[in-house]
Amino acid sequence: MVVERDLRGGDEAVDLIFHALADATRRDIVARVLQRPHSVSELAAGYAMSFAAVQKHVAVLERAALVSKERKGREQLVSGEVDTIARAQELLRGYEQLWRARVDAIDALLAADTSADTSADTSDNSDQRDRK
Repeated sequence: MVVERDLRGGDEAVDLIFHALADATRRDIVARVLQRPHSVSELAAGYAMSFAAVQKHVAVLERAALVSKERKGREQLVSGEVDTIARAQELLRGYEQLWRARVDAIDALLAADTSADTSADTSDNSDQRDRK
C-alpha cells in the first residue's frame, strides 16, 4: 500500500510537502490560492514582508507541487494543487489509522486486564464462601 510506504519515509516528494506546510505563511498562501488563483503581487500585499520573500515562499510551495504558476499577461497567477493536498491528507489519514489501531490495542489490553481482575475477585469470593 502506498500510504504504508510513505509513512515509513524515503519519499522526497512527501518531505517537500510537509516542509512547505511547516511554515504558517506558506499554509496561508495555500489556503488563499485554493479559494481562487492570486497573482504573486496580490499575495504579497497580504503580508508584512517583501515581494521577494513572498516569491520565495511561493517557490517552496511550487517545488512541493502544492501550487502552480501560470502566466496571464504580465502577471503570474498562483493556483492551489488539490491533488497534492489530497495526497498529504491521505498520508495523515494513514498516521491516524496507525495510532487508532495502537489505542484500540491498548484499550483491549486494559479491558482484558480489568476482566481478569473481576474474575479473580469473583473466585476469591467463592473460595471464601466455600470455607464457611
